[in-house]
Amino acid sequence: MIRVLFADDHEMVRIGVSAYLSAQKDIEVIAEADDGGEAVRMALDLKPDVILMDLVMKEMDGIEATKQITSSWPEAKIIIVTSFLDDEKVYPALEAGATSYMLKTSKADEIASAIRATYDGQSILEPEVTGKIMNRMREKPINHLHEQLTSREMEILLKIAEGKTNQEIADELYIALKTVKVHVSNILGKLEVHDRTQAVIYAFKHDLVE
Repeated sequence: MIRVLFADDHEMVRIGVSAYLSAQKDIEVIAEADDGGEAVRMALDLKPDVILMDLVMKEMDGIEATKQITSSWPEAKIIIVTSFLDDEKVYPALEAGATSYMLKTSKADEIASAIRATYDGQSILEPEVTGKIMNRMREKPINHLHEQLTSREMEILLKIAEGKTNQEIADELYIALKTVKVHVSNILGKLEVHDRTQAVIYAFKHDLVE
């Protein structure tokens, strides 16, 4: 039996959805909350298998409630059920730790199916939400590790790629050998590699060397 907590500030919505879910052989609505704060308290006390969370509620909204629940109970499986698809709601809800995102226009059997899937470890997202996520990923610039390097560190990395020793680098750049060693250590750390050889491989792989 999948134990469900339903949080929504519209009583008629709770009554209708809860009645349908309770009629399912494998789902039981164990508690209802009409406010985010109440949802947090019930979730942490009852530890339901799945939580249905509205986004817009009095006193505490669903995003903050989701954040507080997942902060104290990371294993919580939360399905956002809302009327909103704007970026200001979708991304914060998912970043807060929601597992799935459904619209209130979904049919009751679709919500029941989402509960079962979420309980089984799947993430159910409305097609529009999936599209938003994909678009955001395409728009987000890719940050390469070497972008963290200072101009001096990049200069030393290129000399390492040329096969120069630390002493040779120190002589060419007119800096102390100790300073070169510090730079090399910083380079390895920023590129997340273990030695000079891997640093050289990284430089060639990312076309840093002409």
